[in-house]
Amino acid sequence: MAQVRKTTHSRKPAARRKTSVRKRAKRAAPKRWSQRVTKESDALDLKRGVFTLTSPKKIATSLKRSAEHSSRRKTGAYRSALSMLTFYINRAGKTLPKTQRTRLERAKVELKRAFGRT
Repeated sequence: MAQVRKTTHSRKPAARRKTSVRKRAKRAAPKRWSQRVTKESDALDLKRGVFTLTSPKKIATSLKRSAEHSSRRKTGAYRSALSMLTFYINRAGKTLPKTQRTRLERAKVELKRAFGRT
């Protein structure tokens, strides 16, 4: 009768090993890419704390001023200002308080008015 040899450890399938390597690589990716975008991209030179202002009109006015005076933008002033506002809203995601989100959405309307695009 042939003897069956028992092993004390089992081998992991190759596919399983590859996924764990991919997961490790994902964790090593740099965080806060949106912060880098706002600082280094050719978007706008924004006034500090513009998105925390209390009035939608003040936010829109500040964005308009920044967009018109910025030397870093590649598109029109209106498009740059609106895209930066939308970028901020989208990046804040679920962590943005409802009152602040409402204020920023109203700032979009005020921005349209400021640029005469009603």
